[in-house]
Amino acid sequence: MADPGIALRAHDVGVALGSKPVLHAIGFEADFGSLTAVIGPNGAGKTSLLRALAGLVPYSGTIELSGSEVAQLAPRERSRQLAFVPQRSQLNSRLPVYSVVGHGRFAHRGGLAPLSPADRGAIESAMQRADVLHLSAREFPELSQGEQRRVLLARALATQARVLLLDEPTASLDIPHALALYVELRSLAEDGHCIVAVMHQLDDALRCTDQALLLHEGRQVAFGRSPDVISRANVERVYGVQLVPGGALGFRLERGL
Repeated sequence: MADPGIALRAHDVGVALGSKPVLHAIGFEADFGSLTAVIGPNGAGKTSLLRALAGLVPYSGTIELSGSEVAQLAPRERSRQLAFVPQRSQLNSRLPVYSVVGHGRFAHRGGLAPLSPADRGAIESAMQRADVLHLSAREFPELSQGEQRRVLLARALATQARVLLLDEPTASLDIPHALALYVELRSLAEDGHCIVAVMHQLDDALRCTDQALLLHEGRQVAFGRSPDVISRANVERVYGVQLVPGGALGFRLERGL
């Protein structure tokens, strides 16, 4: 019987792109109510892992979403439970932002059925949380990369899925929006969501997340509490640099993190 608290469980997961293996024997668990960082140098396999967790690429081993194998879930059911926010959207259509966020409701609607009051409520709530409500009428391709990232987050939130996979969610965001995003992710976790995010800034991962998965050259180096994983020894071993506590500039909002 599946543990009702475990949202995602990966065991012995491997991924190959063509004939080239890019991930080997990855294993970790993430509970509802938790925020997990996936960290590691460029080329470590972080994005490939997220795409496997989302069921977007073939994988070996097992990946369970609330006790069900991800690869065996129907796409509509998977979309109701899990939302994936990529680094960059391939969307080129000149759709208004409201319509882009509305795509997150497709798994809840039959065919081309019009938006229901519940759909509109979910869309507007998601846009407000992602701070894009004022962009509703703007065309998506006209937005800056940072604005597009926030719209993609709103689309994911509109699904009302309890598992969120985010690939470098603060890339292209200015400092206030990046800080606000971490506050929002923390709030979502406290509301019972499971969030797994690829992160590059180790200080952000240490400050904001409950646990971390450290990858290097497609292999798992460490998994556990963020302070245990982001240690001096692990950072020197994987990144080849010295960890300097308090060595970076720090910022904070007037409230929150």
